[in-house]
Amino acid sequence: MLSVSGLTLAYGAEPVLEGVDLAVPAARIVSLIGPSGSGKTSILRAVTGLHRPAAGRISLAIPPAEVGFLFQDDALLPWRTARQNVALGLRIRGVAKAEALAEAALWLSRLGLAGLDERFPRELSGGQRKRVSIAQVLALKPRLLLMDEPFASLDAIVRARITQDLLDWVEKEHLTVLLVTHDLEEALSISDHVYLLSGGPRARIRESYPVPIPRPRDVVAARTHPAFAPLLGRVWRDLSAEVSLRRLEAAE
Repeated sequence: MLSVSGLTLAYGAEPVLEGVDLAVPAARIVSLIGPSGSGKTSILRAVTGLHRPAAGRISLAIPPAEVGFLFQDDALLPWRTARQNVALGLRIRGVAKAEALAEAALWLSRLGLAGLDERFPRELSGGQRKRVSIAQVLALKPRLLLMDEPFASLDAIVRARITQDLLDWVEKEHLTVLLVTHDLEEALSISDHVYLLSGGPRARIRESYPVPIPRPRDVVAARTHPAFAPLLGRVWRDLSAEVSLRRLEAAE
């Protein structure tokens, strides 16, 4: 679905990322983890065309219109209701108003928000707003979903519930996901493969980890799988070693 080869990204003279290779197979979830400043979000921006690579190639097996982007902060318009916000992308694509609103109501219902269609963002909880944001993206029927720390602002219980809902939809609709997260347990509990980026500048792929937990998957039960704890320990040690190395280099 997505292939990145020799990717180098720069802000100014010095590359943030250099020579990054990764692959995201169709109908799989792949996570990017790494120290702050390692360029994880920059990779997502490059995939969407918001950041032009200094070198390398990004290959998509689908048209750009079939790529969805779920940001850390929602992009809901405060003067529009939940249903109007979800319908907005469809209207921009030329879908008739009545059809777009009906489709928006369907997605809100699928995500547990039936009856909240006419509420404005200020009248919704943080978890409800996040579900509206997810509905807004899924209503456009993306085949590749890019997610940048989408649940970071939510409390643990709401985060687990929404993550499970999204995982269920990913599996039901055979979506492909590239996720940026700082939460190692989240990455391992939902992903098929995890890439660890080194610290920047000139960040690269330090390690990659297949996740041998079968699907369909429960995000809580996955953490009790026999492979989970050993893999989490390995990823934690590699990440800690990378952070320590960068601190040592900065002190020299």
